[in-house]
Amino acid sequence: MSDDECWAELASTALGRLATSVDGQPDIFPVNYVVQRRTVLIRTAEGTKLASAAINHRVAFEADDHDVCAGWSVVVKGRASVLSSMDELAAAERAQVLPWIATPKERFIRITPVEITGRRFQFGGEPAEFFDLG
Repeated sequence: MSDDECWAELASTALGRLATSVDGQPDIFPVNYVVQRRTVLIRTAEGTKLASAAINHRVAFEADDHDVCAGWSVVVKGRASVLSSMDELAAAERAQVLPWIATPKERFIRITPVEITGRRFQFGGEPAEFFDLG
């Protein structure tokens, strides 16, 4: 997929996964997000997700979707920053990343991409040659 196609697919859904490193161990978190100016914006609360993004800025983000026939997957590798300035926070608020659960989520993480890749796929069985024993 082209970069434009990747961003269009990312903008079409709101649930993804943030992959980071916590205490030297990989970890992954389901998150709701929005695309804003070709970045990924995540709203979160205090905790492991926020701390790991603040400490280790190198992260990966993945989102995907599918129907009965086909699917897509997009991976963003980039730099996470915890937003703190009034201008950054105001822009994040305008993006309307709304919490899915009734807990206070007043912090924002922005992922600025270094690389974005995506692929589309069609569902179906394995090719017959994989089953031909001979």
